[in-house]
Amino acid sequence: MSVVSSFIQLVANYFIQKQYKIHNNGIEVQKKVLKKLIKQAQNTHFGKEHSFDTISNYEDYKAKVPLNSYENLKKYIEEIAKGKQQVLWNAKTIYFAKTSGTTSGTKYIPITKDSIKNHISAARNSLFAYVAETGNADFFTKKMIFLQGSPELEMYGKIKTGRLSGIVYHHVPFWLLRNRKPSYETNCIEDWEQKVDTIVNETYMENMSLLSGIPPWCMQYFEKLLAKTNKANLKQLFPSLQLYVYGGLNYEPYKEKMDKLLGENVDKIETYPASEGFFAYQDSQKEKGLLLNIDSGIFYEFIRVEDYLQGKMNRICLKDVDFNTQYVLVVSSNAGLWAYDTGDTVKFVSLKPYRIVVTGRVKHFISAFGEHVIQEEVEKAIEIMSKQFNASVVEFTVAPFVGTENKKSYHEWFIEFTDLDINTNKIASFLDESIQEQNIYYKDLRENGILKEAKISVVKNGGFEQYFKLKGKLGGQNKVQHLANNRELAKVLKHYVKNG
Repeated sequence: MSVVSSFIQLVANYFIQKQYKIHNNGIEVQKKVLKKLIKQAQNTHFGKEHSFDTISNYEDYKAKVPLNSYENLKKYIEEIAKGKQQVLWNAKTIYFAKTSGTTSGTKYIPITKDSIKNHISAARNSLFAYVAETGNADFFTKKMIFLQGSPELEMYGKIKTGRLSGIVYHHVPFWLLRNRKPSYETNCIEDWEQKVDTIVNETYMENMSLLSGIPPWCMQYFEKLLAKTNKANLKQLFPSLQLYVYGGLNYEPYKEKMDKLLGENVDKIETYPASEGFFAYQDSQKEKGLLLNIDSGIFYEFIRVEDYLQGKMNRICLKDVDFNTQYVLVVSSNAGLWAYDTGDTVKFVSLKPYRIVVTGRVKHFISAFGEHVIQEEVEKAIEIMSKQFNASVVEFTVAPFVGTENKKSYHEWFIEFTDLDINTNKIASFLDESIQEQNIYYKDLRENGILKEAKISVVKNGGFEQYFKLKGKLGGQNKVQHLANNRELAKVLKHYVKNG
């Protein structure tokens, strides 16, 4: 181990031990976070409107501050865009993270000079946790690549605006920039296919040690690298390859194919970054779940999914959470978000320390017939099926098909496989049975004949990519919705179905 690697290990151990000490007293830490947030925002426009000066505990906070969607905060964000200060937070908003919303179109999530530190420190700690546990720090001294959005920012009103990954690019520590790929100029290329081709040419001769990006879009980069170099996997091409870092979606549905592309002995780190904050990161290669980031200016609340779907917005804080219960995640932060409904669903797999797994989006479900099938269930079914049938899945989504008088209803799975010559009937039966095992409502509908067995529509190779092109969303920040309660996506994908 080099002198630099030894030093990094010492630093990593210090930071991660500090995090575990914080988690030993997590409930009190969160109380202090809320108290500090309230105090700092007391004289803001939002703080005055909601009587922050009268809030002394969590129950007061719940009483004074209702659950907020983006639409609820949009009027304040528009004021910030005009250049007004002291609106949602007592420090300057330096960026808007631009993201897509399902009901409000483009959303502009504020990032302040206080909250940007959260994104940087949590990303750093995710790597430090790996170093502290494994003792492997050499990757810091070698080449690393991050597939991300363009760092070129535009203006929304008087505030700089861009994708979160593009914003964070401007705050990467100088000591990481030296080994970072791709170049700034390449990162600024807007056309995704041209960008990937350029990245391949920039990196195929390098000995990369760390790769980062979301699986569906990394696949394109990996496949082009291997085609250009005639290598079997990335480990052959890059002997120093040690880590693959990803976030934003569940890795398991892509595991079969991604593991083949990466090769053996490549560790993975999952992270949970969002425009609203960097909420959690994988702290162990041995333990399940992501360590909740509880001491970085974010106060967490949770609503049971079953309550949420019934319109009962009963918020609880960290001290009242249970194991293996689906919660909608709600955050208040030093970005100026207050009781903000993220729409993400999580569940706790450990309370000492506090670790979560991200299970999906509360608005992404199928309940056209009362079954309420959720994202976690379909992703688990795909994961198990891939192992059972040795079938590599490129991408998938599920939609309800509502039958007519002469035709029964069913769930339609649109799946793009690496190999199109597979027995889809057996796979459809397997997926159907997997959902029945996980979801009692779906099982009842199947046993009572209300739904017939699920159907698979095989999407042609490149079909999902063509869909993104059609929508103008081809790129590393866009993700496929893995299930929906309507057929909007299904109607488009029908044009890319094999023999469809």
